[in-house]
Amino acid sequence: MVNKGTVTAVPAPTRHFAFLLGSARDGGNTERLARTAAARLPPGSTSRWITLRDLPLPAFDDLRHHGEGTYPPPEGAAAVLLEATLAATDLVIASPLYWYGVSAPVKLYLDHWTGWMRVPGVDFRARMAGRTMWAVTAYGGDDAGGVEPLLGTLRYTARYLRMRWGGELVAPANRPDDLLPPAALAAGAARFFH
Repeated sequence: MVNKGTVTAVPAPTRHFAFLLGSARDGGNTERLARTAAARLPPGSTSRWITLRDLPLPAFDDLRHHGEGTYPPPEGAAAVLLEATLAATDLVIASPLYWYGVSAPVKLYLDHWTGWMRVPGVDFRARMAGRTMWAVTAYGGDDAGGVEPLLGTLRYTARYLRMRWGGELVAPANRPDDLLPPAALAAGAARFFH
């Protein structure tokens, strides 16, 4: 029975942001940029911060063309990262620019996605569809165009898995603590996740 006299508010879906930090050091410029943006997540959102170097993954072994091409369920750090990835509605890859690409820990994490797509029962590719990927990076030098290969890697990864592309937050920083002044940084990052 429908009561036409009342309007029931439908709560907004809860968003859960997973921040994957790919830097080789704690508190670097990319992490600072990500934390500044995360200070203004949409209301009701939750977040989880993971430093990839604290969860070292084994070298990726490509089994796609051997035997049945399936992978065993991940264990250890890989299992933790798979669970965190699947729990997120919004995946934020925070990687400094290293040689025109993502950092080694981020690249290894993405390589493991190849295996996760082939673990029976995980349905990784189907479950990632519709989630949102974001990029946060700080780069050295004067050429912002050098960031394009890093962004391209993440955009194409999102497209392949039918994820939404949320956008990129990019800032120049040559040395530690060489990021934009705090007021300018906060102003630019405040609207990023909205």
